[in-house]
Amino acid sequence: MIALGEFEIFVVSDGKFKLDGGAMFGVVPKVVWQRTNPANENNRIQLGLNCLMIKTANDLILVDTGIGGFHDAKFSSMFEIERGGGLVGQLAENGVQPEDVTRVILTHLHFDHCGGNCTRAEDGTLRPTFPNAVYHCNRGEFDYAQDPDARSRASYLAQNWDALKVAGQLQFNDGDAEIVPGISVRVTGGHTRDHQIVMIESGDRKACFLADLVPTDSHLKTPYVMGYDLYPGTTMKVKQEVLQQALAEQWLLLFEHAPSVQAGYLVQDNDKIGLTGVAV
Repeated sequence: MIALGEFEIFVVSDGKFKLDGGAMFGVVPKVVWQRTNPANENNRIQLGLNCLMIKTANDLILVDTGIGGFHDAKFSSMFEIERGGGLVGQLAENGVQPEDVTRVILTHLHFDHCGGNCTRAEDGTLRPTFPNAVYHCNRGEFDYAQDPDARSRASYLAQNWDALKVAGQLQFNDGDAEIVPGISVRVTGGHTRDHQIVMIESGDRKACFLADLVPTDSHLKTPYVMGYDLYPGTTMKVKQEVLQQALAEQWLLLFEHAPSVQAGYLVQDNDKIGLTGVAV
């Protein structure tokens, strides 16, 4: 747990999975990225499924919900998913039940970020995993998810939000927005057109959940951009702006897909920027 002003921040994991290392680092040569992210025989690298739990005076908030647990064997094998107890299990370890969650903030709707939104009941139907929560989503991202282009179609699975629509638990923002006092979303684009990061501010301290703008601590350099990004030029521009502000204002940075270093502060050594990791 990290205390940030009046808030408590927990990194809660939905497990780990693997993706192609070349796709995760785009134009960066394998000889470079494999120094920090070694690939297996299938060229896949280990990634985390790190979500946040934020406790405020009035709310219990989740940021993203991981990959979820109702995929078939082919899907699980393709992404080498290892969930253990999954997100709900991690919440239980912190004394939290699904009914306790009041809000879920979704950075975007790719399956590895919102796969835990819903749970399959014994009768096979899907229902919201967090029955008392408002799920916050960018409207543009949601509209695109309904009819994505051929390149993105496999990343959007309607099973991750259809039950939320039926239950009336979705709430949309049309741009940057404050979700509750001290917690807001900032639209960055880049990875998807309406991808958003989450800002957390309390007292004189700030934290930022970077989602897929900077998926791991190995993606801090400007040209280290995923091949999955639809708008890589935007990713580079906004990443540079966000990280410069994070360095100047000493934000706590939280990484969604980092397999080990999940949080830290930027440090500058001459013209190089590095990261001092923080235990969570």
